Amino acid sequence: MPYLGGEDTVRELRRALSNPNVQSDQLRYRNTILKVIRSMSQGVDVSGLFSEMVKACATVDIVQKKLVYVFLCSYATLNPELSLLVINTLRKDCQDPNPMVRSLALRNMTNLRLPSLVEYVEQPLTAGLRDRAACVRRVAVLGWAKLHNLQPNSEIDAAVVNELYSLLRDPDPVVMVNCLRALEEILKEEGGVAINKPITHHLLNRLKECDVWGQCEVLRILQRYRPQSEDELFDILSLLDASLVSPHPPVMAATLSLFLSLCSSLPAVSLAALERVRGPLLAACGSVSREMRFTALCHIQLLLRSLPGLMGAHYKRFFCGYAEPAYIKQRKMQVLVELVNDENVVMLLDELKGYCTDVNTDTAQAAISAIGRIGRSYSDRCLEILTGLLGLKQEHITSAVVQTMRDLVWVCPQCSDTVCLALEGCEETLQDSQGRQALLWLLAVYGERVSSAPYTLEVFIDGVRSEASLGVKMELLTTAMRLFLCRPAETQDMLGRLLHYCIEEETDMCVRDQALLYYRLLQCGIEETRKVLQGRRSDPSLGVLIGRPAEPISQWASSFNTLEPLRQGTTETESASRGSPEHVAFNPKPNTDLSDKLNCGHTERVHSGSDSASGCTDSSADVLASSAAVPLSLSLSPALSPEEFERLWLQRQALHAERGAEKEEEEEYVCLEECIRCPAITHCSPQSLQAAMQLVNIQTLAFTPPHTLPWRVYLYTHTQHTHSDDTPYSTLIIGELLYIGEAHQRGVLKKGTDDGDAVEGREEEPVTEGEEATADGLSSRESARKDGEEEGIKVTLKQQPRDDKVLKGFLSILTTVLHTLSSETN
Repeated sequence: MPYLGGEDTVRELRRALSNPNVQSDQLRYRNTILKVIRSMSQGVDVSGLFSEMVKACATVDIVQKKLVYVFLCSYATLNPELSLLVINTLRKDCQDPNPMVRSLALRNMTNLRLPSLVEYVEQPLTAGLRDRAACVRRVAVLGWAKLHNLQPNSEIDAAVVNELYSLLRDPDPVVMVNCLRALEEILKEEGGVAINKPITHHLLNRLKECDVWGQCEVLRILQRYRPQSEDELFDILSLLDASLVSPHPPVMAATLSLFLSLCSSLPAVSLAALERVRGPLLAACGSVSREMRFTALCHIQLLLRSLPGLMGAHYKRFFCGYAEPAYIKQRKMQVLVELVNDENVVMLLDELKGYCTDVNTDTAQAAISAIGRIGRSYSDRCLEILTGLLGLKQEHITSAVVQTMRDLVWVCPQCSDTVCLALEGCEETLQDSQGRQALLWLLAVYGERVSSAPYTLEVFIDGVRSEASLGVKMELLTTAMRLFLCRPAETQDMLGRLLHYCIEEETDMCVRDQALLYYRLLQCGIEETRKVLQGRRSDPSLGVLIGRPAEPISQWASSFNTLEPLRQGTTETESASRGSPEHVAFNPKPNTDLSDKLNCGHTERVHSGSDSASGCTDSSADVLASSAAVPLSLSLSPALSPEEFERLWLQRQALHAERGAEKEEEEEYVCLEECIRCPAITHCSPQSLQAAMQLVNIQTLAFTPPHTLPWRVYLYTHTQHTHSDDTPYSTLIIGELLYIGEAHQRGVLKKGTDDGDAVEGREEEPVTEGEEATADGLSSRESARKDGEEEGIKVTLKQQPRDDKVLKGFLSILTTVLHTLSSETN
């Protein structure tokens, strides 16, 4: 640590400041004061010179005054009594003919921040508000905010507040903006500055006079104002039109945020505003400032959630530069994944392939992950690239490729054959725990197709004593058990050795308990073990809808132009890469009039509800007419990944089968089944179905191709409504649409009642003619036989936590969508 001086330095400086010869020479005196400030900035405690510096502030030299005031403001809190000696000099300077001296004195009077000096500061600040010099008024306005911070619990002087409101019309734009900031601080407990129509229009008309940050402040505060008529709204938008394409990114972002706030009920205007800011955002992506580029990329990702094709024609602007930092490269790759389509997929994959060998391992792995997410739509091209990367035999590349293949086959089971062939021999290169876990998972699921699976597993088991990762050990136990069930002769001996080690020698209790569980499970028999470990796999005929659903702008408008996109961008994208499908562009034009028919448009809130869910409804109008006015809002957030959906669906199905309908009534979830007559829906394209569902905030996760039997669609949504005590309440609804065909349909009884009430907690079962019907079920079976000649879509909904009215209201909305689409298809 360098020598910074000590008591000798302070003693020397005191001697120089007290020397009459030095004081008489203005230049030497100023240089001595400069030495004091330099010592202070270097960490020397010069607070002992406070009295000498107080004497030095009585000068006409402005430079010397500034130096002395810096010292006094730094040490005033340590010498509150001596600080009183400065007040007289400062008050005298507040009446100086030079406006610079007056503003300097006012600023430093408030910067002393001593509550005992408040009574001496109020009068100069009041006079400063009426000063003829704009620089003095600027300082005086902010001084009142500082004064309020010193005594936050004191009463607010109404006269001062009125004076500040009147200064909003000051000819100097900086004074106007400072008044807004001061009023925000002083009136914080009352909600900030009150914005009415005259103030709003005055601020908008003078917006161009302000500097960049002044415009941002004005635009931020104007978000509180709500126009009283549509004409006034469009007048305000016209005034903001020029700022929307401002060359300054902060002004553009603040203007767009205000646009989205004002046009929350006009989605078409909001979308047009997003289109207009495309140019400024692209310009910000090429900014010299790295921070500006990163922020622009984060906000572009936000816009793509509602307009997936916004930047589609400009995808080359998101190609990575060689000298760019890794965090910008990774964010650009995330944007590129959103922009992929049939026309640019070849070029984008070639570009991403080049990033896979980047010297930065994080960038290379991010590029491989991006290729895997594109592979959900273009699996053949992507698998060819991923398989080629395995040939490089580089540890971090092989690990990322194996993890990407694991994620890909999870949602695209049709890729499993190619992945199984590519796994041969890659275990020799894998060193990190994440890659080994991914390889073991693939061997567990597809071990019967990989010829070398037992030999690969044996290498892992032989080295289990030196394995440091607990995750790998637990995955190894599961893989050995599942491989034993499909290839017992080859794995029996190694499974025994592994279980013996984990039970007798392993020190970690989690691994030991899992081994004991599997050992005791084997004692129950192979069939019981198979039931537990070999659950139902994904149906290869199901395809995942590629692309993040086009969210309503209201979902993210409040977080625009904040730090929220910067904080959440990474986690959201990572979760999306694991479970949420990526974007594929489709044309929603055939469904443009659907919003009118559903009477809910692009808005986030959907009002519906039902006292009874109709079993087979002929028209959506009948459903909505009979529904009760239960306010219900559907939301796609938080997103539900395909893996989580499958886990919840199978979990609910297992509990339903084990506990029966009687006990299920008491559970915190509920199952509802209905039959809807709209057979033409099975001929609807998946893209049209997804677009229609998204209009009412229902997300379709998976589907079977049109004209395929049985025809299935899986969907989910979050319902939000308010109880009678005004407390918000949210539930999760997952569902399945099933059509098994007309011929088979006639042999299966459809569920329904004469009065339309749904029976909860029961699944459909074939009923023979000789089966004895109960009194409760007689009417439903008779009605099912009458309707047996007509085709129907079986709807199965499962809700958690349970709320019967909300579930039936959601069924009404879903029925309306299906009938509308069915009529369009016809």
